[in-house]
Amino acid sequence: MIRLNRGLTLVSGGFNALAGTAVVAMMLLTCADVILRLFRRPIPGTYEIIGFLGTVAISFSLAYTSLEKGHIAVELLMEKLPRRVQAGVDSVPSLIGAALFALITWQSMAYAADLKQSGEVSVTLTMPIYPFIYGIAAGSALLCLVLLVESLRSAAKTVQE
Repeated sequence: MIRLNRGLTLVSGGFNALAGTAVVAMMLLTCADVILRLFRRPIPGTYEIIGFLGTVAISFSLAYTSLEKGHIAVELLMEKLPRRVQAGVDSVPSLIGAALFALITWQSMAYAADLKQSGEVSVTLTMPIYPFIYGIAAGSALLCLVLLVESLRSAAKTVQE
């Protein structure tokens, strides 16, 4: 279990680094486009590229954010419960989230396969769209694994305490 957790932390950190790189690229591209517009030379396809980079930034940062407990959580009522009950209740949302992101992964894979088969491309740059949908599937799958491990860890705490 410890090795799995370390592996997930390592992979999530790598995905998060890619997400951060995508955010920086979005910033640089936007700034360059604004400056070049002053000289009447906008960068073609900026809107599409920003959208594609946005999918990378969001989907690749989900798992790391979950590992770091960076999501909003309301613990006002939970703090009043005994530790064992807290651990038991903690495992339920993680399990539900894992099921949801497993579904998102599955549907993203199916959608990307359809886009690949149909040859769908972006309007301005004629870039294939399916690799970015596969990226969403990869980020969702990683988050699903993280949530499953968190659920198992919470369930184990319930039994131990």
